[in-house]
Amino acid sequence: MEEGALEPRLSSLTANCKRGSNQSAQRQLRQQKLSVFRKCCYAIGGAPNQVAGSASAFFLQIYLLDVAQITPFEASLVLCIGKTWGGITDPIVGYFINKSRWTRIGRLMPWMLGSMPFLVVSYFFLWFVPSFVTGRVLWYLILFCSFQALSTIYHVPYTTLTMFLSAKQSERDSATAYRMTMEVLGTLIGAALQGQIIASAHTAHHCHVTNGTMNFTVNDTDAMENITFFIPGTPDYQLHARNVYMIAAGVIGCIYLFCTVVLFLGVKEKHDPYAFQPGMIMPFCSGFRQSMQHGPYLFLTFSFLLISAAVQLQQSNFVLFCTHAADNLRKHFQNLVLTILISAVVSIPFWQWFLQRFGKKMAAFGISWMIPFAIMLVTIPNIVVAYLVAVSSGVSIAASLLLPWSMLPDVVDNFRLMNPQAKGLEAIFYSSFVFFTKLSAGIALGISTLSLQFAGYSSAACKQPYLVVLTLQLLISAVPAVLIVLGLFILIFYPITEDARKETELALDVMRLRTRRSTLIVI
Repeated sequence: MEEGALEPRLSSLTANCKRGSNQSAQRQLRQQKLSVFRKCCYAIGGAPNQVAGSASAFFLQIYLLDVAQITPFEASLVLCIGKTWGGITDPIVGYFINKSRWTRIGRLMPWMLGSMPFLVVSYFFLWFVPSFVTGRVLWYLILFCSFQALSTIYHVPYTTLTMFLSAKQSERDSATAYRMTMEVLGTLIGAALQGQIIASAHTAHHCHVTNGTMNFTVNDTDAMENITFFIPGTPDYQLHARNVYMIAAGVIGCIYLFCTVVLFLGVKEKHDPYAFQPGMIMPFCSGFRQSMQHGPYLFLTFSFLLISAAVQLQQSNFVLFCTHAADNLRKHFQNLVLTILISAVVSIPFWQWFLQRFGKKMAAFGISWMIPFAIMLVTIPNIVVAYLVAVSSGVSIAASLLLPWSMLPDVVDNFRLMNPQAKGLEAIFYSSFVFFTKLSAGIALGISTLSLQFAGYSSAACKQPYLVVLTLQLLISAVPAVLIVLGLFILIFYPITEDARKETELALDVMRLRTRRSTLIVI
């Protein structure tokens, strides 16, 4: 009698368990969908690095040459070694993140919170001119290397966080679009703040003009003809230039603090049972070796290695070009920079629609849009053409910023599918990618600044020699064009198509479902 009474009760419990498991599955699907609020908070977290990066990309080179007044050779050492060191720290940070344990606030969040105060301090003093002259280059080298390293400690876990926002690929793509929109907006804010605050240090000729020669030599005898110089020791101008750069650095430091707090309060790092299982994390060296043997990753990395170097060259030399190679653009450089970045912000939604409609690989070829306009600026350096070039460059820069970070999660997912036994390699993929792009940018910046030294650049010159003008023209047109064409040629062989990406997403969903079921059975 009792056994008969238990049977319907057991069947009822079984039905309730099935209903509970279905409801649990539905809850998991709902949890994979990110709210607009969380996407915005995640996007805001990426803004400060772009604000600081934009300010340094556009203005650090001219600051070192004209305000700090170190030689082009010394500036090339600071830029090249600093960028290269920032790249070297990427895999190191990836290694330690790979070894870190899960905490109450996640596995990645502690790295961002811990690095932020030191990052702000190093950035502020990067724009401070010390009283000593001898050894000044070491001051900037140490601080730029520190800033690059600390920026990496913040950026690598932040970009890796994309993989732990949601297991759903479309949600990650959407979060990436939010992030890139905010990062381009951060780039705009950085360039706008820096440009408007420090504009008075460069738009006017603060120089006492004398015809003659200075105590330095150049190889080309023609380079010394018709050069005018100013005495750089005018105290009022030097003090004003130093002060406005420090004010800009302080404002950007406050942006770092605000955005990091928003990221911490608004984003929850999700534990992916498939991506991270304790005791199953592959050693860093083995993971790095496997990632470098993955074909799609190599094609993507080396393609954007060249493209990012091209964009960096244009950004770093654009203000120098406007100041020293196109006199009619001298008073417009901060507005041109602003136009470039406004164009980039506005075009991000267009590129997000385009890559969803026509595919990411097809969208990448939109980066080449900047090539003919850059060449046009060099050949016809007037104000109307300059603003047309600024708009077109912004459209291309938006594509170059959005696409690698939208394509990299696809590469990681493809690797997961091909190597299901490899766990926890997300940080290795992201840190290695940033390493190679920073390395290429550092080498490109070092060579470009060094070329100005050979051309005869002098911070004491009101008008630079013809060789310097020609070098700047090449650095913002022909050289970036060649790098972009080579990068897009490599990208032709990138094997992950839209169909392959969708198949990978479906296969990984099945694998995650199996992992959850096996976990429930064990429980």
